Amino acid sequence: MTISTASATGATGLPETDELTARIAGGLPGDFVWGAATSSYQIEGATGEDGRGPCIWDTFARTRGKTRDGESGDLAVGHYHRYREDVALMAELGLGAYRFSVAWPRVVPTGSGPVNPAGLAFYDRLVDELLGSGIDPWLTLYHWDLPQPLQDLGGWANRETAYRFAEYADHVATALGDRVKHWSTLNEPWCSAFEGHLTGRHAPGVQSAHAAVRSVHHLLLAHALGVEALRARGVSDIGITLNLIPVESPEDSPAARDAVRLVDGQSIRLWLDPLLRGSYPPDVVADFAKAGAELPIADGDLARIAAPIDWVGVNYYSPHIVVSGPDPDPTPMPFVAADNLTRVKSTEDVTALDWPIRPRSFAALLRRLAADYPGTPWYMHENGAAYLDEPAPDGSVPDPGRLRYVALHLDAVREVIQDGVDMRGYFVWSLLDNYEWAEGYKMRFGVIHVDFDTLVRTPKTSALWYSRLIREHRAANGTL
Repeated sequence: MTISTASATGATGLPETDELTARIAGGLPGDFVWGAATSSYQIEGATGEDGRGPCIWDTFARTRGKTRDGESGDLAVGHYHRYREDVALMAELGLGAYRFSVAWPRVVPTGSGPVNPAGLAFYDRLVDELLGSGIDPWLTLYHWDLPQPLQDLGGWANRETAYRFAEYADHVATALGDRVKHWSTLNEPWCSAFEGHLTGRHAPGVQSAHAAVRSVHHLLLAHALGVEALRARGVSDIGITLNLIPVESPEDSPAARDAVRLVDGQSIRLWLDPLLRGSYPPDVVADFAKAGAELPIADGDLARIAAPIDWVGVNYYSPHIVVSGPDPDPTPMPFVAADNLTRVKSTEDVTALDWPIRPRSFAALLRRLAADYPGTPWYMHENGAAYLDEPAPDGSVPDPGRLRYVALHLDAVREVIQDGVDMRGYFVWSLLDNYEWAEGYKMRFGVIHVDFDTLVRTPKTSALWYSRLIREHRAANGTL
């Protein structure tokens, strides 16, 4: 198909769209990476095909009351069988890079032991299709689909899972390392640890501070062992992808400042300090101790976790907003020892998930990361917004809210780069409308609309604008 960008400026909600587009296109480095991101369980489907084993999200989604209307990723958006069509869409949009994840249960169905050749073959075909279309594959090894047999042995609360991850990483690198240059070990381990093991809102649905804190360390150990496995296979560009969520409070009191400290510690410093400084933050360790939870650190672990990586991927959507005091919301808080912490719901500009849109918070986060962890290259690995997009009578899919969100956040990226932040690329979340975990199929994050009945793909206004921006950036830098 041929995608026209002529209508990309219409109905954007930004009267200054042309000016903003030109400012972003002309203000980013010539080698800036333009991409989009997805994850295996959210788009592939085919969960029972070609030898794939069960994962924790298969189990979780089949448990009554865990996901919206009991929806699962069994079909998702059919990418397993439609990947050529999806790659063609990426090429038409002009994407230079595509960030995807490999499904561990598709490659090693039981989590350890024999490799499934048919599962690896899918990713082999996908990588070749991407490269043949001039798109650089960015591979994430783990995006939450832990094989169920490993969960049955304790999952991430069990130290052995980290070693099984390293074996899996070696299998994937052996098959794809000759063509895939960029590798991320884990996606958002904060979600795996705290939403999966503290609040229970995500798979595997555990509610235990002890399990959550053990999972934190074992996920970071898995990253370390995975880096070692990848380096042994000659991979030279390796990072990790973290949802580094800044925290703010409308209050200025000792109690509010302590609430901000607690959330900041578990959202940001808990992950970056061991990775980039070789130690866990003492105040976070003390918070864990208040809950009777201890990081299960063995001799040599921290040195392995702090082994050099080449970059950090940042996922950002919205800040946490908190005040002090017991939270009347019965939903568990995703932080350990958060008894005196209350979430604030914003009444300002929000997405369909009620997440406040604060590009200034985003810019402040990026500046803070550069100041606190100097010398680290950063990539935006996920950034986007959920809206309830519907096709117009003419078949187009206008999504002015998302276009505005992406444009404003990309302008913040431009601004901080010009201030000296080493931000090297941007991957919009997401390429396609998909299975949004416990939210099922209601919330749409894609720049490409998917009819969940027919699986027909239609680029939204945001996709057309993003394509236009990429082309203008390349034109401005003579790289068309």
